[in-house]
Amino acid sequence: GRKMRVGATAVIDDVCLRVEEITTAGERIVSFDTDVDVYVGGSMPLPPYVNRASDESDAARYQTVFAREPGAVAAPTAGLHFTPEVLTEIPHTFVTLHVGPGTFLPVRSENIAEHRMHAERFSLSPEAADKVNNAQRIVAVGTTAMRVLETTIRKSKLLRRQIEPRSGETDLFIYPPFTFRIVDALLTNFHLPRSTLLMLVSAFAGREFILRAYEKAVHERYRFYSYGDCMLIL
Repeated sequence: GRKMRVGATAVIDDVCLRVEEITTAGERIVSFDTDVDVYVGGSMPLPPYVNRASDESDAARYQTVFAREPGAVAAPTAGLHFTPEVLTEIPHTFVTLHVGPGTFLPVRSENIAEHRMHAERFSLSPEAADKVNNAQRIVAVGTTAMRVLETTIRKSKLLRRQIEPRSGETDLFIYPPFTFRIVDALLTNFHLPRSTLLMLVSAFAGREFILRAYEKAVHERYRFYSYGDCMLIL
């Protein structure tokens, strides 16, 4: 919790953990006094608006079929709509972004430019960059993929639509107005009010358009948030 300072310890199921560092975002980095298999002792982290404990079904449902690298605290929910069969039918490539807990934080600043985004780790391989750079039309599956692609733009006035392979952290905050240089279309779920995700979508499609789309979704009783429906913005 927030009261645990550096050096504080806690015992959970006979395992002692110690707070080693507190990040600028207030997150605790801990060490364990023994080897811990988090896949055995831990549980699937669910968004805070899911008012129940995770169960065995979440391990399968709240996970994309293409996930490979451990590290995120939440699934890129737009990817939950894909099956292995669908992926065989469409040209695609993968990027990695480890979603952090900051994705669930609302924007509380009256001036959204003052909101501080939590940095999230990402990786874009040379193979993925090459596929994107040679594609005619780019569809980002989820806001996570969108942020990676717009973060890795090659800094060249001559190459206006090129990205470069890169690994690191991104704290890119996309909100209106924003000039998108890589992505042509976006597949995304319906997001929480005052969230950075909703602001990104509004920047891409236009605030008034998104408001009308959300009103239509409410009227048609679409399901919102992580386990909900998605929209394709062309």
